[in-house]
Amino acid sequence: METIINTRIPEFSVQAFHNGKFETVTDKDVLGKWAVFFFYPADFTFVCPTELVDLAEKYDKLKSMGVEVYSVSTDSHFVHKAWHDTSDSIRKINYPMLADPTGLLSRAFGVMDEAAGMAYRGTFVCDPEGLIKLVEIQDNSIGRNADELLRKVEAAQFVASHPGEVCPAKWKEGAATLKPSIDLVGKI
Repeated sequence: METIINTRIPEFSVQAFHNGKFETVTDKDVLGKWAVFFFYPADFTFVCPTELVDLAEKYDKLKSMGVEVYSVSTDSHFVHKAWHDTSDSIRKINYPMLADPTGLLSRAFGVMDEAAGMAYRGTFVCDPEGLIKLVEIQDNSIGRNADELLRKVEAAQFVASHPGEVCPAKWKEGAATLKPSIDLVGKI
């Protein structure tokens, strides 16, 4: 299996439900800012709304960091709207909900569960050039934590703006980083 770390996001053009409207989102719209692609199996399910609401509660913080969030499922933009209209929880979402009914985007990011016809839970953090810097893919029975995602985005942004430094385990904004050198080998 080949890694997609440091590869460019695929070309795409999909429909989305965002702020009460349908709109087209393309790979070109993503460039110039940090982005999170947050794949999930389907609307009107069990774990998915808990994750999407958790992420919605961090959306303002992510936006203040120059990050746009794109949730993606294999449902249509019409289903996204219907879910938004019928669920108090999903009404909290202000980020674009991308529709991938053909599975093209899910396949391009390597998260399509062909047997189920739905995406696995996949999280991708991309830099402003469209390069994928973080990938997490997990079984659909395991929900994600937006606090941990926020920490990882902060770390990715830090190392992007501080060449030669790296963030150790459990690093949080403001904590010490490391400058790799032969002097650290065996000392940590």
